[in-house]
Amino acid sequence: MTQIPPFEAHEALAADTFRRSRGRWRIIALVCAIAVVLALFGRFAMPSATGSGTIARITIDGTISTNAARQKMFAELIEDDNIKAVIVAINSPGGTTAGGEELYEALRRLSAEKPTVSVINELGASAAYMTAIGTDHIFARRLSIVGSIGVLYQHVNAGKLLDTIGIDLDKVASGPLKAEPDFNEPLEGAPRASLAALVEDSFVWFVDIVAERRNLPRPKALALADGRIVTGRVALENGLIDAIGGETEAIAWLESEKGIAKDLAVRSAWPLPDQGFGWVGQLLGGSARAALGLPMEGPVMLDGLVSLWQVGTNP
Repeated sequence: MTQIPPFEAHEALAADTFRRSRGRWRIIALVCAIAVVLALFGRFAMPSATGSGTIARITIDGTISTNAARQKMFAELIEDDNIKAVIVAINSPGGTTAGGEELYEALRRLSAEKPTVSVINELGASAAYMTAIGTDHIFARRLSIVGSIGVLYQHVNAGKLLDTIGIDLDKVASGPLKAEPDFNEPLEGAPRASLAALVEDSFVWFVDIVAERRNLPRPKALALADGRIVTGRVALENGLIDAIGGETEAIAWLESEKGIAKDLAVRSAWPLPDQGFGWVGQLLGGSARAALGLPMEGPVMLDGLVSLWQVGTNP
């Protein structure tokens, strides 16, 4: 039996490994190509909207912040004559006050052109409730969580911890309130007064639009704006929503009260659908994060004032 020299054996093994590796990548490439073709075929094979029009669905899910792409979507909906009405599906604890204001103002502009109705599913609190009142009519489930009307600024004083581990912070600032409050000091004095005025200014605006949009006397709106959350049933009793129900009831309301034709298709307008190869980027991005041991989704960092409800915080 002829014995293969060690060097030739090593070359043979390397060549075999390369062939098997190349074969695996060819299979992966073929599968990806087939998937892309099917995705594109499905996209272009779908029937286009009929001339009778459609109802657009905007989904507001998770924490809210400002979003330029979302603003562009609103502008496009206003200009699209094929869109006859808009449903806003909400499941959110709120987010930044600026993000809630942006959604509210965009929905008021949209409502001036087309009928709008919001549906609060599990949760519509703080900036998410601010969003809901931007529409013409609000539905919620009996046991949906609604409310938490208010504004929040949180401060962590880590001074004792830094003293314990021997870290001293110093700074040079252009004014007494620049970069205040420091996270190694309590929130008191002039910094506290300054932030309280900031919160109060945002809070007054929030209460005013609740009173205006819900047709409530301002004292009643103010009484409901102590940060409390309520069920959909209690929200209905207090005038914070208009009716109990979900998307089916919202569509029925659009038909009966706004003259929207029966059986119009409902299509998703937000979040934006994947365009062509977009899902491939998401897949590769997720795979890369997993390969690096990173979480698939990171937390949303909220800077500035927030109008947010969550267990363990107020409002």
